[in-house]
Amino acid sequence: MPPRKGASPLRYAAGALGVMMMTAGAALVLSSRDAPGVLVWLGGALVLHDAVLAPLVLGVGLLVAGLPARGVVRGALVVGGSLVLITLPLLLRPGAPPNPSALPLPYGRNLVIVLGAVAGAACLVLLVRWLRRRRWFTEGEDRRGRQAPRR
Repeated sequence: MPPRKGASPLRYAAGALGVMMMTAGAALVLSSRDAPGVLVWLGGALVLHDAVLAPLVLGVGLLVAGLPARGVVRGALVVGGSLVLITLPLLLRPGAPPNPSALPLPYGRNLVIVLGAVAGAACLVLLVRWLRRRRWFTEGEDRRGRQAPRR
């Protein structure tokens, strides 16, 4: 398919919508009572992402890339990381919640339990795959139990 000349109307509409949303977000930040605090928080989030999270994710990705079961490990890491990112603000919030029913459970303990369940599920998937492979491929046989050709 040859490349088009110029941008499509949909692309212009999406760009305009994005600019309008950024303008609305900037107006909301600047109109808030704690605009400097919000800007410091946003800057800190940017530095945290670029200096800590991105290198950490890249390093773990390099370590996982060599594993034979990297798909299952990646899946478990994505689910676990998402759970931690969702739960961490609730756990790190200073002081008591304004609404006592907002955090009625021990979320730290529950996060550890759920992460253990994710790791257990990943281990179970790996075990089932290993058992299937072992059952299918006994020594000197192919998938169907026939004698494998010698090389």
